[in-house]
Amino acid sequence: MALDIRTILSAVESHALASGYFTAVNGHEPISPPTSGITAAVWVEQIGPARGGSGLASTSTRLALYVRLYSSLVQEPADAIDPDLMTALDALMAAYSGDFTLGGLVREVDLLGAYGDPLSARAGYLAEGGAEYRVFTIALPLIVSDLWEQVA
Repeated sequence: MALDIRTILSAVESHALASGYFTAVNGHEPISPPTSGITAAVWVEQIGPARGGSGLASTSTRLALYVRLYSSLVQEPADAIDPDLMTALDALMAAYSGDFTLGGLVREVDLLGAYGDPLSARAGYLAEGGAEYRVFTIALPLIVSDLWEQVA
């Protein structure tokens, strides 16, 4: 079995786009800063065996994605930046919890961290391309069953 990464990434991007909270959803970090609204980006962070989740003939994997939400720091009202980002973040976390298999593409979203770090988000700031952003980075761990054959 081969990892269908394009389909998985597309499903995660579609979740974000369907929420209605984002002006753009990219499969990469944005090059130019958003001037208004919230932008999201999705990319692969890590992949490896799902310890304790594999059988004797094949290896299941833990595929960790990052989903980063960006908002420009030069927006008014400034007091709305965090609440707007948190509202969008809440919608995504609910989507990942509610569509536990991303439409059957993965065995599960590792919500509670059975195979490593759980679904989580961290707030921060990012300076890129001459602009400053307020960001929330979601660690989205996905478990993909029986990805690699084990040969004795």
